[in-house]
Order: sequence, then C-alpha cells, then structure tokens
Amino acid sequence: MLARRLHPLVNRRGLTFWAQWASATVLSSLTICFLVLHQFGYIATEYRVLILLGVLASVPVYAALHVYHKRYGYGVGLLRLLAGWAVLMASLSAVARVCLDYVNLDHALLARMAVFGFLAQAGSYLPLRYLTHLHARWLRYERTAVIVGTCPLAYSLAQRLHERVPVIGMVSSADEDVAHPVPHAHIPVLGALPELNDLVTRHRIRRVYIAMPLSKAAQIEAIYLALLDLNVDVVWIPDFSSMMLLNQSISQIEQFPAIYLNETPLSSHPAAALGKELFDRGLALVSLIVLFPVMLAVAIAVKVSSPGPVFFRQPRHGCNGMVILVWKFRSMRLHDDTAVKQATQNDARITKVGAFIRRTSIDELPQLINVLRGEMALVGPRPHAVAHNHYYGDKIIAYMARHRIKPGMTGLAQVSGLRGETETLEKMQKRIEKDLDYINHWSLWLDIKILFKTPFTLFSRNIY
Repeated sequence: MLARRLHPLVNRRGLTFWAQWASATVLSSLTICFLVLHQFGYIATEYRVLILLGVLASVPVYAALHVYHKRYGYGVGLLRLLAGWAVLMASLSAVARVCLDYVNLDHALLARMAVFGFLAQAGSYLPLRYLTHLHARWLRYERTAVIVGTCPLAYSLAQRLHERVPVIGMVSSADEDVAHPVPHAHIPVLGALPELNDLVTRHRIRRVYIAMPLSKAAQIEAIYLALLDLNVDVVWIPDFSSMMLLNQSISQIEQFPAIYLNETPLSSHPAAALGKELFDRGLALVSLIVLFPVMLAVAIAVKVSSPGPVFFRQPRHGCNGMVILVWKFRSMRLHDDTAVKQATQNDARITKVGAFIRRTSIDELPQLINVLRGEMALVGPRPHAVAHNHYYGDKIIAYMARHRIKPGMTGLAQVSGLRGETETLEKMQKRIEKDLDYINHWSLWLDIKILFKTPFTLFSRNIY
C-alpha cells in the first residue's frame, strides 16, 4: 500500500480545492439553515439529513467535475460549479424520494434551498478565485526559471511553463549544442553547462529544470551536486518520449521516490473509480427500465426476421484480459462463426432488421446488462472479439493495454469518428491511440461528455 499518493485532493495543490470547498460549503449550509429556520422556526430531521449528505457528497462530485481547478476562468468555473451543484441536488432529490418522507417536504422551500445555496457558493467562489489568481501571479514572478537541456522535451517544457513560470532561457548540456539552430527564437540558449552557476547568480534564477534523457544520468547527478550550494530549486523532468506510458504518475513509497510508468486508473484513483462504478451501474439500471419497451419491440422484430435466438453473446476480453460474454441483439442470420470476421458493407449475413439496429446501434442495448453486472462500463474502450485481439496483439504496440480498464458501450474512439470496420492496420492503430488517450485522461466529466456526444454519432456511415 502506498503511504503517500499525490492525488489532487491530498497534495499541496489540493489546498486550493479544500479552501474553496470549505468556504462554499459553510456559506451554502448556513444559507440553507437560515431558510429552513425562517420557514419553520426549527430544523427538522429530514432537512438535517439532506444538509449532512450534501456536505459529504459534494467532495467527490466537485472533485470529479474539477469545479475549483485553477486553469478555468470565472465564467467556466461558475458553469462547472453550477453543474456540480445540479448533480448534487439531483442526487439528494433521489435520496429524498427513496429514503425520506418526500411528499411531506416543502417543495417550494427545496427549490429556494437549491437556488440560494448556489448563489451563496458563487458569492464565495468569485472573491476566492480572484485571490487565487493574484497568488498565482505573485508566484510566477517568484519562480524565474532556466531549463538545462536543448532536446525537444526541453523546448516543449518551456512552452508549457510559459503561462505560469517566466523561463528566461535554456542552457545547453554540451558545448557543441550552442551552435545548433534554435527551434524557437523567443526561448534563447543562454550558454553552456559550465556557465550554469554563473547564469543562476547573474539572472537571480529561483528554479532550474533539468530536461535531459535518461542516458545522461551521471551528468544529471553532477548538475544536481553543483547546484546544492546555490539558493535555487532543482526539478528533474525525465525524458520518457521513447516509451509508451499508461496513466503515468509520480508518488513516494516511504522515503523512496517512485515514478509509475504503467498503472490503471482503478488502482491510482480508487475513490474516483468507485464513483464511476456507481455512476455506470445506476445509469444502466435506469436505462434498462426506461428502454424496456424499445428492447421488447426489437426482440420481437429480431425473432420474426429470421430463425434463431434473440440475443447473441460473443466472448470478448474484459478488464485485465478476463473473457466475458458481451450481449447484443442478433443482427445476422445463423452461420458458421468459428472464424470471426468483421461485418462489411452489404454483408449478406446481416438481416434487414439487423441492418437497421446495427446502423442505429440499437443492437448494443443489451450490453446494459453487462454494465449492470459489472463486466462492462458505459464508457471505455470498445471490446473486440478475442480472435481480433490475438491478431492485432503482436502488430500494434500496447494494443492489449486497452484492457487495463473495463470495456465500454461507447468510447472516445467512437465519438471521434473511429467506428465500424477496421480493414487496415492504420485504422486500428488510430482507434487504439484514442483508447489509450482515454485511459490517460480518464475522469467522470470526460465520461459524461462522451455519453452526451454518442447519440450524434449513431448514424455514422462506417457502421455496417
């Protein structure tokens, strides 16, 4: 078990979240208490429970939606706060309907609590966001930096740091590098490595970033030792550009620094993963209930269209390579399926009903059962047939890494236009790149955006 994991809610950057969350929670809770007291003269048990649940549930909800992230401006920040508050209110409403005496609650009061609770949080958010911005601006001028190295990673780092840290230039790691063309004129090369100490003193540098390849480990150590006597922070940015990383992170095991090159989101963010699990299964259950009439009609149409079972269950790889049976409405006539073959345009195996439900993706609705059973997720890499995985596994780098999380009914690749037949290796390669991109940037907010975009991609021309 890791002793200290650098998670957004427990590291130093998380102090901003906790400060803004605490301020907003206190103001909104006091506002809601005032409204209830003004209405009844006392706070009934039902309202106390709702307030307590709201305080506790706001932490994972606001964290998942990055409500207080400093990269967002005032407008986007308020919209995210509104989205988080709306999700929180919807969740509390569901709890009240199931567990509390919802009929006897004052619905007009609940509406006022929702409106004024948000206004109280917005009133807290704006001044604190302004103070955070001022603090970030002050830190910017306290962190004058120089980057040791002139490799592509060094220039990429300089560009990314430009908005937050004033990078005055680069220091080449070898004398001959000074003569090389400078890719970006606004990031000058100040000199060579022997001049580093003098440059730090002359320009009053507060932070030195070392961006050099792993092959120069001995030189990196020498630079670090040379800077120990100077009043300067030293940050090493390892160059992993030649490696395929998966959900990489940096942490500490006891007193030892640890760089995680390959890790699943489930093990790195267990609380967020639990939130995704509850979100997936809850929404799957609601969807099955709402869509039951549609699924019943489709089942009848499939049964009438051709002889055979209504459902088709195909073995596919799930999380960590475990084989699962993925449910679908049968869209093809019964045939010999010992050799798995992707559906193609004008495929003779597809029935008329099957062509419609495949084109609209209705044939995949039974996968809600897989989601409810915990075998799949609503959003994730689409599961491929086992035979396809065996075929592509040794042809595409990190192909099987997509199975580090649960497969999904829809995914980033699908909403990015990479649906349907993958008749070339290049098409499958692009799909895998999107799957790995999803794993590396996974969040509940990303899942919500993908689910929102999915209906607009159902009539893709690439679906057969």
